[in-house]
Amino acid sequence: MSNTLFPKVVFKNGKENQSLAENLPEILLISSYPPRECGIATFSQDLLTALQNKFAQSFSVSVCALEVAGEKHEYPPVVRYVLDTSDHQGYQAVIDAINADNRIKIVLLQHEFGFFETIDEYDFLHFINSIKKPLILTFHTVLSKPSDALKKKVKNIILACDSIVIMTKNSAEILEKQYDVPAEKTWVIAHGIHLVPHLGKTLLKKKYGLSGRKVLSTFGLISSGKSIETTLDALPGIVVDHPSVIFLIIGKTHPSVVKHEGEQYRRMLEAKVATLSLENHVKFINAYLPLQELLEYLQMTDIYLFTSKDPHQAVSGTFSYAVSCACAIISTPIPHARELLRDDAGILIDFQSSPQLTAAVNRLLDDSPLRKRLINNGLQRVIFAAWENTAIAHAMLFKNLAPDDIALRYGLPEIHLEHVKRMTTNFGMIQFSKINHPDPDSGYTIDDNARAMVAVCMHHEIFNDKKDLVYIRTYLNFIEHCLQPDGHFLNYADIEKAFTAQNKEVNLDDANGRTIWALGFLISKQDTLPKHLVHQAKAILEQTFRHIETIHSPRAMAFAIKGLHYHLSAMPSPQAQRLVETLANRLAQMYRHEAESGWHWFESYLTYGNSILPEAMLCAWLSTGNYIYRDIAHESFDFLIQHTFTEAGIKVVPNSGWMQKGQKRAQYGEQPIDVAYTILALQLFYEVFNDEHYREKMETAFNWFLGQNHLDQIIYNPCTGGCYDGLEETQVNMNQGAESTVSYLMARLAIEKSFNNQETELHSVGILKGGEKKQNLELVF
Repeated sequence: MSNTLFPKVVFKNGKENQSLAENLPEILLISSYPPRECGIATFSQDLLTALQNKFAQSFSVSVCALEVAGEKHEYPPVVRYVLDTSDHQGYQAVIDAINADNRIKIVLLQHEFGFFETIDEYDFLHFINSIKKPLILTFHTVLSKPSDALKKKVKNIILACDSIVIMTKNSAEILEKQYDVPAEKTWVIAHGIHLVPHLGKTLLKKKYGLSGRKVLSTFGLISSGKSIETTLDALPGIVVDHPSVIFLIIGKTHPSVVKHEGEQYRRMLEAKVATLSLENHVKFINAYLPLQELLEYLQMTDIYLFTSKDPHQAVSGTFSYAVSCACAIISTPIPHARELLRDDAGILIDFQSSPQLTAAVNRLLDDSPLRKRLINNGLQRVIFAAWENTAIAHAMLFKNLAPDDIALRYGLPEIHLEHVKRMTTNFGMIQFSKINHPDPDSGYTIDDNARAMVAVCMHHEIFNDKKDLVYIRTYLNFIEHCLQPDGHFLNYADIEKAFTAQNKEVNLDDANGRTIWALGFLISKQDTLPKHLVHQAKAILEQTFRHIETIHSPRAMAFAIKGLHYHLSAMPSPQAQRLVETLANRLAQMYRHEAESGWHWFESYLTYGNSILPEAMLCAWLSTGNYIYRDIAHESFDFLIQHTFTEAGIKVVPNSGWMQKGQKRAQYGEQPIDVAYTILALQLFYEVFNDEHYREKMETAFNWFLGQNHLDQIIYNPCTGGCYDGLEETQVNMNQGAESTVSYLMARLAIEKSFNNQETELHSVGILKGGEKKQNLELVF
């Protein structure tokens, strides 16, 4: 079968990739571009990278680089055109090239008034009006209270464009109310931020020779508009109370400033440092830092200071990056800062007010809980602006403008287990995390360790990575630690490995069912795993047989059926066979009791982990050959799909309210685990019935993690390898705990096996009564 969905693509400067790109629609980005040193050049490079990472199978992106007279740069291959903005004839050449290239479907122009100051207004309007492709213009500056001349100029620019992108709600409001721009023509797409691993400040300070120091910083191309002297004048009052403070001024002087006035402003700052005797408390880092080094400087910063004196500055990329790197923020009240730091996410001070800055810094340095609260609130406020989400928003705009030319296909992230490993100690997998840092105080659960064992077994099956065996053994040992003499498992253990009182306060049936699933799954991989692990799992599982019959929770029974089915697929067991029939008959009786016209389900409501029920019935059919189980599986799963998928994608039943028979469902509070279980069920139904409908649904469901959800935001964090803990009405839950992270990994590995591992033969082996082997159902992709 051809690999038509989720194709793997790696873009590089090779003929194969060039050929693939030539078959895709193209987006032409007109902007300054590195190695030119300016903020918009960096912005454009980050945007292009994000678009290629997310949508490499949907469209290609090329660049028309803007230069000023006298500049000559060596550009990367992605730059197809170079336009000297002072060369009048060059504009016509670019227009002709764009209009003649049928592959170019959309033009995206990054606009800053200074880019085009060497030509008159008419020439620029002629340029954008002559482009015969859909044109999107991004305003990086939106001035409030415009003069009549400026208002006319901006309105004429907007009339020539199909869509306008601005980066803040405030800018959108200014355009609508002060420039009379129709709201439907504007798209608010936030300035992107980089996802970072949130490396420890102590470690980074040691790396950069700043151990024991409290770090204040600011960064960007230096100019007088940044008003860095505001901080220098504030420092003496800070150093008196906090002598360990050091202020890092990161960045070269802006090239246009150097061109017109040299290093005059920097020399003034250096002189002020000497005058105020701040040599031990100020450090200039006079360089245009590589991105990763810059992000490390920001991650070790305790307080980031943004002191721009321009009240009309609409947005700041430097400010956004600092928030994303977990800095506490003190800022002057530019519109972007007012919008982002509202409601306890930072501190605003007046323009050029050194006394206010002194007080604010001292307050934060004296109050660690406040500083931490501002950081967490800021992170939650800015996470929507991750470059991955900014790319999604742009791609949706592209599709809106050229629906016949652009079909969005989300790229598959690379598979890596870093966060799973980070969450795992030599005892087991820790339950929760704070952002992406494991929270040992949350302890351990057998739920998480059972799921982790399934996921890493899946990983080992595909990649044969011997390092996986260490983690499989750890999770299996944790499961054995939780086994009780009567054959059931406890679920909760603290950091000291002791079982907690919570084991007596909650029903443990579901945890027991999931553990049986995990044990059976490991046993089914006996051909690829060491025999001692299989024997250990088999010995544990057989001790649970006497307890399994006492389980009556529907989902616990379903998980147990799955585990027993996997066990039977590897070796005959009359006792396991009997238990499958017993549990499947109970679920079948529940189904017969509740199912009616329009409601083909086991209960009078849809709750959590719904897909496990029809999947278990399908496993029961594969193990027994009882067609009643198969019919129930098929009918109930199709019913569930009907209530889970829409034209927009998957929307699982949220934890904010179950879907009662005859009533409307709640809308918000979706959990990664429910999406993952749905994908696993779809995988089995596709393997068994070879119905492409199920395979397509797998792709749709997995796209939920990649941004195809009601917020159009990523749920999987490709930087950390973790998965956010939930999708709420207006935001994601940024914590990346064990349940969500392992759920994503199981879903990703299921996709890998079904879509990209084409040479793998997938076997679904059942056992009939009495241990007679059922005919293999073998499908080869």
